[in-house]
Amino acid sequence: MIIEPRTRGFICLTAHPKGCEKNVMDQIEYVKSKGAIDGAKKVLVIGASTGFGLASRITSAFGSGAATIGVYFEKPPSEKRPASPGWYNTAAFEKEAHKEGLYAKSINGDAFSNEIKQQTLDLIKADLGQIDMVIYSLASPVRTHPDTGVRYKSVLKPIGGKFENKTVDFHTGKVSNVSIEPAQGDDIENTVAVMGGEDWKMWIDQLQKEGLLADGFTTIAYSYIGPSLTEAVYRKGTIGRAKDHLEATAFTISDSLKAVDGKAYVSVNKALVTQASSAIPVIPLYISLLYKVMKEKGIHEGCIEQIQRLFQDRLYVENTPTDEQGRIRIDDWEMREDVQARVSELWAEATSETLPEIGDLKGYEKDFFNLFGFKVDGVDYDEDVNEIVEIPGLQ
Repeated sequence: MIIEPRTRGFICLTAHPKGCEKNVMDQIEYVKSKGAIDGAKKVLVIGASTGFGLASRITSAFGSGAATIGVYFEKPPSEKRPASPGWYNTAAFEKEAHKEGLYAKSINGDAFSNEIKQQTLDLIKADLGQIDMVIYSLASPVRTHPDTGVRYKSVLKPIGGKFENKTVDFHTGKVSNVSIEPAQGDDIENTVAVMGGEDWKMWIDQLQKEGLLADGFTTIAYSYIGPSLTEAVYRKGTIGRAKDHLEATAFTISDSLKAVDGKAYVSVNKALVTQASSAIPVIPLYISLLYKVMKEKGIHEGCIEQIQRLFQDRLYVENTPTDEQGRIRIDDWEMREDVQARVSELWAEATSETLPEIGDLKGYEKDFFNLFGFKVDGVDYDEDVNEIVEIPGLQ
C-alpha cells in the first residue's frame, strides 16, 4: 500500500515502515561514526521503541556492542493498517542488530504491569543471567497501578494560577495565545503516579530481588528542566512535580544498590521534538526558536547525538559529572546563557508573520514527521510498501 501521513492535532495516525527503517539506519550509522564506547554489555531498555529510549538502545548496541532487551507498548500492523512507529523502529533495529551478531529481543506490552515485568525477568534469567544497565524511558499519559488496579491519568497544568503565553500550531505556523487552567483536586498526585519514579523503583527492586543485577550496575532515567519561558507550565507545573519525584527516586534507588556497588542517575536532556513534547502548549514555539539559535551556533543535537554524547562523555567516564542535585546535565548546550538570551529576544518578536524568518518551524515540522517515518530523506513515498513487518526478536 501507499502510506501517507494523516494527522490529528499533535498526533500522526499513520507510520511509514521504510521511513522508520531509514531513520533507524541513519542513527546506527551516526553512532558507529563516533567510535566505540566502553559501556555496559547487557542492557534492558524500558520504553525502547522511540525517542530517547530508542536512541539509548541503538547507542548501547552499536556503540558498546551490548546485548539488549527492549520493552515497549506498540500497535502491530494489520492488513491495510500500518503499525505504530515504534513497531517499525524496533523491527529495523533488531534486524540490523541480528545481522551484526548482536543479541536483541523485545517484549511488547504494558511496562507498568506485573505480568510484563515478570516476563522480562524470566527472559533475562534465561538468556543473559544478569544485566549491568537499565535505561528507564517510559512516556505514557496513563498508568494502571499493578498492585491496586487504580488507573491514573497525568495532566499538563500549571500550579497555583492560570498560565497564559504564546504558542504555535506547527502545522499552520499560526502564533496565538494559549490559556491553561491550574491544577485541581488530585491532578498533581495523579501526574506523579504516572510520570514519577515509583515504577522505575519497582523495576529495579524486582530485578535486584531476583539477583539479576551485576556488580557495578547502573540505571538511568530521563528528565527535563528547561528555561524560565516554559517553567510555569512545565518545571513548576504538574509535570515538574513528577520530575522532582523521579529525580528524588534516583537517590533512593542508589541507596538500595549499595550491595552491588550500583548507581542510579537522572539525566536532564535537551528539548527535542517528541510525541510527548508536541502535546505541550508553548513548547513547539520554544523549540522552533531554540533550533534556529542552536543550528546557527553549530551546537544543535537530535535524539541520537544527545544520547551518544551522554554515554560517551558523561556515563562512561571515570567520574560521572553531576550538578549539585546529583543530576547529569546533557542540556548544557541548550541552557548556555548566550543561547537562552537569544531565544528570549526572539520570543518577544515571535508572531505568525515573523516566525518563518526568526524560527525553525520547518525543522520542527520535519522532526515531527520523521518520528512517524515521513519526510525522511532518501525515501520514495510514492512507492508501494508492505505494512506487515515482523519484529525478529519479539517474544
